[in-house]
Amino acid sequence: MRKAKAWVALVCLFIPLLMLGGCESVTQRANHEDTWSRIQRRHKVIIGIDDSFVPMGFRQKNGKLVGYDVDLARAVFKQYGIKVDFQTIDWSMKETELKNGTIDLLWNGYSVTPQRQKKVAFSRVYLLNKQVLVTKKKDHINNFKDMTGKTLGVQNGSTGMTMLDEYPKLLKDRIKNHKAVLYDTFPNAFIDLNANRIQGILMDEVYANYYIQHQANKNAYSTYSSSKMPADKFAVGMRKGDKTLRKKINQGLERLQKNGELRKINHKWFGTNSNYLGPTK
Repeated sequence: MRKAKAWVALVCLFIPLLMLGGCESVTQRANHEDTWSRIQRRHKVIIGIDDSFVPMGFRQKNGKLVGYDVDLARAVFKQYGIKVDFQTIDWSMKETELKNGTIDLLWNGYSVTPQRQKKVAFSRVYLLNKQVLVTKKKDHINNFKDMTGKTLGVQNGSTGMTMLDEYPKLLKDRIKNHKAVLYDTFPNAFIDLNANRIQGILMDEVYANYYIQHQANKNAYSTYSSSKMPADKFAVGMRKGDKTLRKKINQGLERLQKNGELRKINHKWFGTNSNYLGPTK
């Protein structure tokens, strides 16, 4: 009887472990699966976004989702007769959402970094960006050095947060407590900047420029960059196994470049006639 109970106990102990191992293998297989045929069958691709990231993807006052990446993604998948479903996610959990299969793509001002390249596959680069320090002119902060002892804000999980850690001598070693205040979204960071609770925000130039230009008091802000901080390269992030999806996106972007649609989208959102596409990786 005691032996039987012991066997039951062992079985109860190992079943959860086996189930956990099974779940891990399913996740691993999903990350190496080519899902293009599945996307074609359902006529829909799911893209994860931070819907407060102007001008890449954001909600208007009426709730409508608009933005540069919104237009670009729709233009790419329209070529394949596939609808784009944008899903708002916690940006600090973006790679986890992709790995778990909740979304198919990350297409929302997503910068290529060595750390991210270990986790996801990237499309060709479609836009260049850089990190800038945004301050209020009244605070007389004219460069990164002037942030010494001041409070800095960054978005959690953003490229700015990564750059802060990778180049500590530029800002991290200078700011108060050598630690930035983390925000879920950039609008929340701007609320604190305008309320004088922080003195600077390290953020994407595309967001900073768009936000400032659409403020009634746009002359109240200053932006600064550093040549020691490399330029960002925006690309589409996907699971490692989605080689066909990556190929289709790259081909779609190239067609938009050739037919002039990419230039129109760039002009609409940035006022430039840029027709830039980086090399296929």
